[in-house]
Amino acid sequence: MADLATPATATATPESAVDPANWTCPAPLHDQPVVVMGHGGGGALSAELIEQVFAPAYGNPVLAALTDSAVFDLGGARLAFSTDSYVVRPLFFPGGSLGDLAVNGTVNDLAMSGARPAYLSTAFVLEEGVELEVVGRIARAIGAAARAADVTVATGDTKVVESGHGDGVYVTTAGVGLVPDGVDIRPQRARPGDAVIVSGPIGQHGVAVMSVREGLEFGVEIVSDTAPLAGLVAAMLEVTKDLHVLRDPTRGGLGASLNEIARASGTGVLLRDRAVPVPEEVANACGFLGLDPLYVANEGRLVAFVPPEHAEAVLAAMHAHPQGTGAALIGECVADHPGMVVVATGLGGTRVVDLPLGEQLPRIC
Repeated sequence: MADLATPATATATPESAVDPANWTCPAPLHDQPVVVMGHGGGGALSAELIEQVFAPAYGNPVLAALTDSAVFDLGGARLAFSTDSYVVRPLFFPGGSLGDLAVNGTVNDLAMSGARPAYLSTAFVLEEGVELEVVGRIARAIGAAARAADVTVATGDTKVVESGHGDGVYVTTAGVGLVPDGVDIRPQRARPGDAVIVSGPIGQHGVAVMSVREGLEFGVEIVSDTAPLAGLVAAMLEVTKDLHVLRDPTRGGLGASLNEIARASGTGVLLRDRAVPVPEEVANACGFLGLDPLYVANEGRLVAFVPPEHAEAVLAAMHAHPQGTGAALIGECVADHPGMVVVATGLGGTRVVDLPLGEQLPRIC
C-alpha cells in the first residue's frame, strides 16, 4: 500500500481528502469486481473464486470435496476424473514444455487420489499465425509424455482464435483413472501425528520458467521437475493403502498446498525449516528475485500425510523410486494451531506460512 505518512513540512490535508473510504490499494481484495491474475494463482483469490462463483453454480456432493480430482462410483467402478488448462509462458523451458505439463499435470491430479491414470483428452486453442512446427513440437511432447506415464490420449478438440486474441497455444487436458479398493486419499483425512513427507527438492519448475521468461542467468541452468507421479504413488500404496493425504504442490507451491490441507482437515502443520529440501541454485534465485521457495510452483513433486507407524517404510519406498530419491520428512500434522501452517526455524523461533493471496509467478503452468 502507498505510504500514507505526511511529511512535517507538507501542507495540511483537508479531513475529507483522507477519508479511508477513498483509499485504494493495488492488492486485489475479496470484493474485487473483475478478474485479476491472482484469481488463477492457487491462493486465497482462487479459493474465493471457486467458493463464491463456481461451487454455488454447480453445487453437488461430488464437487463439494474440492479436490484436484473428483472420485465417484460409476457402473461398479470407482473412478477419478480431473481436468486442467495450461497457459504457461514461454511454451518451452528447461526440462519441459507446455506439452509435458498438459500430460503430467492431469496425470498427477489423478494420482493424488490414489488412482491409476488411464485415458486423457486434449483440447487445443490455437492463435491464428502460430507456426505449425510449434504446434507439432507440443503435440509430440504430449505423445511422449503420455507414453512415459502409461496413459492413452483417446480424444481431443481444436479451436482457432483470431490473431491477437490468444497467446500462441493453450491446452486443456482431462483424464480418468481407476481408484483401487480400500484407498481413501483426501485432505480431510489428515490427523495429528501424521508425518509430512515431500518427494523431492522444491521450487525448480517455477524458477526454471521464470529464468527463461525474463532472460535471467544464475550461473547454472535450473531445470523444471515436471514428471508423472502415478508410479511413485503406486509404490507408496504397496506399503500401505492407508495414505491419508496426497497433493502435488503446483500453483501456490508447497505453502499453499499445506494450508489447503490444514484448513480442510481442521488440523495444524508444523514444518522444520532446515528439513525442507530447497536446491542451492533455487534458493539463490529466489533470494535474487525476492521470492519464497515455499510458494514457488512444482510440477513433479508431491506432499504426503502418512500415519506415523507407516512413515519410515513409505519413505524407504519413495527413495527406491526414480521420482522419490530426494524424498524427505519435513514435519508433522499437529493438534495445535488448527488450520494453520507454522515453520520452526533454525534459530528456535517459529513463523506462520499463510495461504498466499495470489501467485508469485503467474503463467507457470
